[in-house]
Amino acid sequence: MNPLRRTLVAVASLVLLATGATAATATTDTHPNKPKPTIVLVHGAFADGGSWNKVSEKLQRDGYKVVVPANPLRGPESDTKYLTGVLAGIPGPKVLVGHSYGGAIITELASTPDVKALVYVAAFIPQAGETVGGLNSQFPGSEIGPDTTDVISYAGGVDLAMKPEAFRTVFADDLPYREQSLLGASQRPIAASAFTEVIQKSAPADLPKYAILPSKDRAIAPAAEAWMAQRAGAKTVKVQGASHLVMLSEPSPVTKLIEQAATNR
Repeated sequence: MNPLRRTLVAVASLVLLATGATAATATTDTHPNKPKPTIVLVHGAFADGGSWNKVSEKLQRDGYKVVVPANPLRGPESDTKYLTGVLAGIPGPKVLVGHSYGGAIITELASTPDVKALVYVAAFIPQAGETVGGLNSQFPGSEIGPDTTDVISYAGGVDLAMKPEAFRTVFADDLPYREQSLLGASQRPIAASAFTEVIQKSAPADLPKYAILPSKDRAIAPAAEAWMAQRAGAKTVKVQGASHLVMLSEPSPVTKLIEQAATNR
């Protein structure tokens, strides 16, 4: 082969290689990574959105959009209606996370479009026809009752609030004293009727479910949480020595499980 011909062949080969590389790059660029789902954190009774602060910070640091709505705590039907409106304003896929009574609410919301997974954190996992109060009395171990709550009667109904000294032990006995005091002082009462109102919907059986089970929960009996999680087919993580407010005392394992749910692992 003469020198001129060898040069032309070499140039043609380089052009083909460059064209192939460009095509490969173009193919890669047409398949961007799927967007991360929005994490919706629903607080429970005797609490507000601040109970999710430590988990929210970690999730945001990891690139997740986080929404922490105010749960009205008026009862499953009313709260579900309100939060249905909140979810309608959040585009794209969503992972719902519920703490305590919030677990009943995300169960009712589970059939909302674009909900990809449910995460229960020291939470109730009810089925249609059950009540939160009934589930909490099914196993011994819950210390929520007349001795630990105050009754607030007003023109519109009756609310319950945790007594400050009881809040520390029942909800947060593994948190520093000052944090316990702040949380007890800023708690939001719940309608007493929320504990006896019947749940209307079960979560779809094929929807992925995850559960955090704190071993020293004194608000919901650990045996009840384990039984409900097993019945729901949830992937469970036990956190030894953690209280009912496990997302504040042990935010790392809670965040890790939420991110597993978000990536369907």
